[in-house]
Amino acid sequence: MNSRGMLVALREYTENVRTKTFWIGILAFPVILMLMIFVPQMLEGVKDVRRYAVIDESGWLLEDIDERANYDDLYQTLVFLQGEALAGEAAINALPEQLQVPARLLEGLSNQDLIDKAKLATQMGGGLLGQAGGEQEGPRPELSAEQERQATEVMIWMMTSSAQRLRKLGAGLKREDYERIEVPSGVEDPEGYLRGLLDRGQDGLFAYFVIGEHPTEEGSPGCKYVSNNLTDEGLRNWFSRLATEEVVSLRFERAKIDQDIARRIQARVEFEKKQLGEEGEEEAVSIEDRARQWAPIAFVYLLWISIFTIVQMLLTNTIEEKSNRIIEVLLSSVSPLQLMSGKIVGIALTGLSMIGSWVVFFILALEYMPGWLGWEELPDFTVLIRQPIYLVSFVVYFLMGYFFYAAILVGLGSVCNSIKEAQNLYTPIMIVMFVPFVAMIPVAKDPNGTLAMVLTFIPPLTPFTMMNRAAGPPEAWEYVVTTVLMLVSIALAFWGAAKIFRIGVLMTGKPPKPTDILRWLRAPVGHVPDESEVGRLARGK
Repeated sequence: MNSRGMLVALREYTENVRTKTFWIGILAFPVILMLMIFVPQMLEGVKDVRRYAVIDESGWLLEDIDERANYDDLYQTLVFLQGEALAGEAAINALPEQLQVPARLLEGLSNQDLIDKAKLATQMGGGLLGQAGGEQEGPRPELSAEQERQATEVMIWMMTSSAQRLRKLGAGLKREDYERIEVPSGVEDPEGYLRGLLDRGQDGLFAYFVIGEHPTEEGSPGCKYVSNNLTDEGLRNWFSRLATEEVVSLRFERAKIDQDIARRIQARVEFEKKQLGEEGEEEAVSIEDRARQWAPIAFVYLLWISIFTIVQMLLTNTIEEKSNRIIEVLLSSVSPLQLMSGKIVGIALTGLSMIGSWVVFFILALEYMPGWLGWEELPDFTVLIRQPIYLVSFVVYFLMGYFFYAAILVGLGSVCNSIKEAQNLYTPIMIVMFVPFVAMIPVAKDPNGTLAMVLTFIPPLTPFTMMNRAAGPPEAWEYVVTTVLMLVSIALAFWGAAKIFRIGVLMTGKPPKPTDILRWLRAPVGHVPDESEVGRLARGK
């Protein structure tokens, strides 16, 4: 591209960075990322409490389930308070007044101490808790009377607090989400009563459970869950887990099987994940290593969004300048090929500026956002950004993918007089671009498989597929072959686009048919056609 083409590129870049669209595009990515992180947390905080009722025909299981649920929430509360104590005095002072002293007492206790404290408080409701929370072998530590009293106070605070109050604490308790209501005494048909409430939507009843007379029998006869909400399975899964734990515990007891022995018998066979290092030795697989394998998906998504957004910007820019007759003024100073090349390069620089700002924001988010959200001991995911193979691959495949699609779209955009006309020509290209988007997960799972290999050598899909395979990684010859393939494809795309652009950019009125565009590809290149010549070429003469 000569100096005139560079002037066009510089003009395109400066014109774009002055627009509101450019700055909206830069801010869109961080805003969307922030919304994806914070909005779900905010929405969880306003989710209605799931109110449920239970008809216990067994006469014993519901009481045991309540005790186990109390234990789970109390243990989770103690773990949370211990974490706040370790965070410092400021975090303790931010807690409700009733929890500040217990939090200070928890700072030096082990996990087994927390289990014992939770059991002492829940056992006050009557009956032993069994194996809730998972017992550990070895002697139990002695807890002082003061520690028992503090655990009881935490239990009372938790049991008497509303769901909104518990949510403000942020301990992640089930009591925040689920509230059991009692069936009034004296009701002759409890299930009919609950069915009527559920049908009329009264008392905010979300669902009700029926526990059969003999829940320990195979198949749990008579046990059922009734709700009109078929999408939220959280309540059903939570209650079912608690009931299963209690029933299994009782089955072991009736079979006179020691639960410690049963737990060891049922222990899963665990295969420790290992990988081979650079010198062929075994290494442990860390969270960062697993993230590194899936990181190309994030890069492919960003690559897809970048190309999709920027080529649309180029298409819109071309059509607007054509409809405003600005292109005719520019063609008085430069050739159609120089204009087309300058527009493509200028929009590319605009896109790279946007992507660069997104990458900087993403790095800052990985560095500082975990602290803002209170996430502790989060792996260092910034190592993914610093991977040369990912960054180099992203830049190279972005440029090749962009130039390929940009050449096609700037050629098609030159024959359109409005965005509405361009949509019909743009739809087939959109369909092609969606193929690597839907194939991201299958290719990432098998980066060197048959599907990945086939998609690799299809030029419109090559940039996305090779980026997706970066964790494989592909063989060196694949990088060489696909690079040559893309360069040849880009050259052909520019050759065809130049032939279409030189004629279509000066056309007005009714858009040409696809057969007309094919005829233009046979037209000679070398000069700007005048108005009469444009009409003759459009008619295929």
